[in-house]
Amino acid sequence: MSLMFAFLKKYRVAAVLALLMMFIELALELLQPFLISKIIDDGVSRQDASTVLLWGGILVGGTIIAFVAGIFSSFYASYASQGLGYDLREALYTKVQSFSYALFSRFSSSSLITRLTNDVTILQDMLFMGLRFMLRMPLLVVGSSIMALIVNVKLGLLLVVGIPVLLLFVIAVMKRAAARFQLVQRRLDKVNNVMQENLTGMRLIRVFVRRHHERKRFEQHSGELMTDTVAALRLTETTMPFILFIMNASIIAVLWFGHRDIMSGSASVGEVVAIINYSMRTMGALSAFSMIVASFSRARASAERMDEVMSASEEVSSRLVADVPVQSAYRNADPDSIHADQKAKRDNGQRQDTASAASSIRSGSLVHENGELTKSRAADSLLNKEQPGIAFENVYFQYPGVKTPILSDISFAAREGRMTAIMGATGSGKSSLVQLLLRLYEVSSGHIYLQGQDIRQMSEQQLRGMIGYVPQEVVLFSGTIRDNIAWGNEHATMEEIAEAARMAQIHDTITQLPHGYDTLLGQRGVNLSGGQKQRLSIARALVRRPQILLLDDSTSALDVRTESLLLESLGTLSCTTILITQKISSTIRADKVLLLGDGQLIAQGNHEELLQQSELYRKIYASQFGEEELGRVEIIH
Repeated sequence: MSLMFAFLKKYRVAAVLALLMMFIELALELLQPFLISKIIDDGVSRQDASTVLLWGGILVGGTIIAFVAGIFSSFYASYASQGLGYDLREALYTKVQSFSYALFSRFSSSSLITRLTNDVTILQDMLFMGLRFMLRMPLLVVGSSIMALIVNVKLGLLLVVGIPVLLLFVIAVMKRAAARFQLVQRRLDKVNNVMQENLTGMRLIRVFVRRHHERKRFEQHSGELMTDTVAALRLTETTMPFILFIMNASIIAVLWFGHRDIMSGSASVGEVVAIINYSMRTMGALSAFSMIVASFSRARASAERMDEVMSASEEVSSRLVADVPVQSAYRNADPDSIHADQKAKRDNGQRQDTASAASSIRSGSLVHENGELTKSRAADSLLNKEQPGIAFENVYFQYPGVKTPILSDISFAAREGRMTAIMGATGSGKSSLVQLLLRLYEVSSGHIYLQGQDIRQMSEQQLRGMIGYVPQEVVLFSGTIRDNIAWGNEHATMEEIAEAARMAQIHDTITQLPHGYDTLLGQRGVNLSGGQKQRLSIARALVRRPQILLLDDSTSALDVRTESLLLESLGTLSCTTILITQKISSTIRADKVLLLGDGQLIAQGNHEELLQQSELYRKIYASQFGEEELGRVEIIH
């Protein structure tokens, strides 16, 4: 609960005023039974109308003041609790936005949604109840006990004796209930996850006729949530019968002994009425307190879940790595000496397998799948410090918690203003390579240079401000087409938006819509085709006017003609383009092609060079264009 108190500091004035008003309300409420006893004993019993009017007037006045104090207490408690909820949601949302991919993978999206909504609501409701009732109820119990003893010590003891037993029982229940409600919140995460998957995948569920299966899956998780919730509530609700039993026994004892004391003259009717009144208030306070304790147990579980998010490690990309050398041994070395050094290492038996051979590509050499080195193109592959572009040097990467590397000894260079295509089978590490460049993940070892600087020396804003990224899975936001394109650059003019759309080959399609750029998109762009969504996503990246353009298999849904026009328009840009693709028709236009396999750089070169040197590349070409076309191309070359 320390998280709640940390955020509550901002609203401490409102919280203090809420408590102050509550104390005034409580004090006047505790006086009411005492005043009633005075009216009965000094006024009614003696038939003294003036005494009845005096004490009755004080009782009415105190009731009115207590009523007003209660209203103000509720007002300040509402202000503090709603403000706390707002600040918590904003802080959690900001924290989640700072998550790296590695950190984000620790929390499911449904769990984060639950924490930002349901858990925050539980905590803010708990604060309101705490300011209004949580402190009030124990004080009411203590105050009623003290006032009962003041009115009549003997009868008051009959009320007080059962209270410690009740308090110990409630505390024990609270401790057990906290763990139960922690489990309930986890069950709620799973239910939300199933709902989210079903809502986003509704088309697929219907096409595959899986509604019955998904309904069963939802019923299972919903049933588990119900079972655990009932178990938690059953535990907390055991306090109510126990409280009623003890307090009713106390009231019966007060009535029994009170009757005897009245008959003997050692107690008055007013005193017995006052003790009964205090007993009823104590019973009501304890009953309400048991419900508050249940809410507190749930709120504590929610607070712990939010604290897990807030205490998660900061995103590494927001920090600068000061000890990364700006230059490495290979950055400004003579290319021929690098190649000679690599050859010497091979002669010494240090590069005898395919993985080691693939790593020698940092010199730019084309490599066969069997590891045989061919002619050197080191001068084209290495970047000097003053030469802008992208360079990977001996990059290794493995996901957190995974022992097998996703990328091994990746070295290549992409010159500024040129297009580099990346091909490879599924799981070869193509998308991981792009994510490393964006610093969504950190390299396990090696260096990545951008514009002559190690990206670990660049801030998140500096690095990603240079990049236009088009993800493999298109993400569109609610709003108009204009809003979605301008999302890449909030200061973009309409002319810039239209120009980006033209380059992405989507402008003509947009203008044919009834509302043009003001057309509202359905949820996740449901009213657009796959190719239209991809081109819209590309336009969003282009409107940023990036220095680096990353296309992560983002032309897969385009026909050959549209893709050709798109790549032709991208060729007019001055930015450095990294294109992940499975199409030979795309790699033909690239200045350089990287061929990945099992996380290693198998070969690199332009289209013509790979046709000559890479057996795998020729197989890919033949699978897309046919053996006859491959044979014709080989004859030409």
